[in-house]
Amino acid sequence: MKKIWVNIDPWDKKMVTTALEGGADGLVVPAGYTEKVKALGKIQTISEDGDLKPGEDVVTFRITSGDDEEEIVKLTSTKKVILECSDWTIIPLENLIAKGADVIARVDSLKEAETAFGILEKGVSQILYYPKDSAELKKTLTALKSFEVKTLLSEAEIIEIKQVGMGDRVCVDTCTAMNIGEGMLIGNTSSVLFLVHSESISNPYVSPRPFRVNAGAVHAYTRVPGGKTRYLSELSAGDQVMITDYKGINRIGVVGRLKIEKRPLMLIRARVGELEVSTIVQNAETIRLTHPSGEPLSVVSLIPGDKVLVALEEGGRHFGIKIDESITEK
Repeated sequence: MKKIWVNIDPWDKKMVTTALEGGADGLVVPAGYTEKVKALGKIQTISEDGDLKPGEDVVTFRITSGDDEEEIVKLTSTKKVILECSDWTIIPLENLIAKGADVIARVDSLKEAETAFGILEKGVSQILYYPKDSAELKKTLTALKSFEVKTLLSEAEIIEIKQVGMGDRVCVDTCTAMNIGEGMLIGNTSSVLFLVHSESISNPYVSPRPFRVNAGAVHAYTRVPGGKTRYLSELSAGDQVMITDYKGINRIGVVGRLKIEKRPLMLIRARVGELEVSTIVQNAETIRLTHPSGEPLSVVSLIPGDKVLVALEEGGRHFGIKIDESITEK
């Protein structure tokens, strides 16, 4: 999960409140102000009297050339390193990320922050943001707290729909109202995930529940922030999940409740090029996959030849983390 520190030095109470409400992960404040911050909300402080001490726990390094990179890599093994660039460019960050350095990038705008978070797909894990005013801070935090690298979606062709009997189905109720074309990536294997649409559609049987994704069976994987996957059955209230739309744009949702119930299930097989893929979902009209146009398609109406969206991934995963290893899942 990406972390955002905000610089509020000199002290500005309105900026502190905006940062707290916007979900900032830490505040850099002047010495003597940590107690005032804690009175407003629970958050990590970086200050001489804070949770992290400048110079002791956190150091600032102004990079001027490639010769500085090895020193920075060594520093990150013992301290948190805030990286400043004399001429803000992605090149030093690309090099440091490639070398495994966990640095904090100082940024002065939303554009710089989005670039830092997206470098080499992985991006930096943390930034220190210097806002101009509270309005800019609010806008930037809103954008960044939902930021994840865009997911590349592919078109799959349905080849088989088959009833498979009863099983334990997972319904994920989030704290987010989803729109038409949005849902969660779910699949039998971590390398191929179907875009299962949210229940944001009106129908004769039940009112829309735009916060819900009737996701799949307990064994299925879903995508979560940080490029990882988890089993549906592992999720619980307060966990973060990835919400994805038909264009591959991601935002982060929070699980409010998980419902696991015995329901009739169906197997859906599809083909992407020469690859056969599958997922298992509840056999019900309200469960939908997603057409490349964003249109929700009820699973009970699917026929061979229909097109749906899937996310493909090369390599395998170990405990939900992507690895460069061949793993066969059927």
